[in-house]
Amino acid sequence: MTSHLPASARLAWWGTSWLRGQVVPDLLIDAVLGDDVTHAVAGLSALGLGGDGATETLLGGLARLRVEGAQSFGAAFPVEGDPVGLGGPAAFNAAALEAGEAVVVVLSDGSAVGLVPETVGAATTWVAHRAARRQLPDVGEADRALRGGLLEAADALAALDVARWRPEVADRLIDLRRTEPLEGPPGTPRRCVELLARGLRAAEVVELALEDEGGALSLHEITRREAAILPLGAHARRAMVAACSPEVWPPA
Repeated sequence: MTSHLPASARLAWWGTSWLRGQVVPDLLIDAVLGDDVTHAVAGLSALGLGGDGATETLLGGLARLRVEGAQSFGAAFPVEGDPVGLGGPAAFNAAALEAGEAVVVVLSDGSAVGLVPETVGAATTWVAHRAARRQLPDVGEADRALRGGLLEAADALAALDVARWRPEVADRLIDLRRTEPLEGPPGTPRRCVELLARGLRAAEVVELALEDEGGALSLHEITRREAAILPLGAHARRAMVAACSPEVWPPA
């Protein structure tokens, strides 16, 4: 159900649903773990959020955040030069950029806690950082931008004869129009579930299109390909952030 989603998307969706009393703890844990064996939370005591400094279980750490006034869990999917979903400070941004994802927990007093996943084998530890409230893309805006970016990427790649050098990329672009929907937890807007599905598939297309072919392309060809496909990656990340950030979800 959830194992193919990024860890931060799983925690954002199911963590928020749990906070709102819409899923039970066992379902929260199963959903967040996915195919992993264990998840834990570390560093909350260093932020003055109680505890004795020891690493806590996933449920224990999330329960501590709930006691401290957690309102929602939202995801970030930053890359170098595009820290989408992050609001600082620098230490948290750097850790999130290195991981490629993070969760921002909004507290009732207006502050925020950042959780960055550190994975070793089948074990993930969510390391807590001080975080700040962030500027987020609107769900509708992100949806429209992704649709427009898909059309632009398809046209640009067609001009590069993508079907010849990467037929699987052309196939994936077509498949994006009939993406199978994900299953989200109770309370997640259907529009956001569908948006995350399209964003993930678009990100896969970008990764596939940029794969190295062992020096088969010239620098000029590589540059043209990147110019055609990288904007779609930015649209995909914004779509994923909006879909996984309850702060900007449309009213139920």
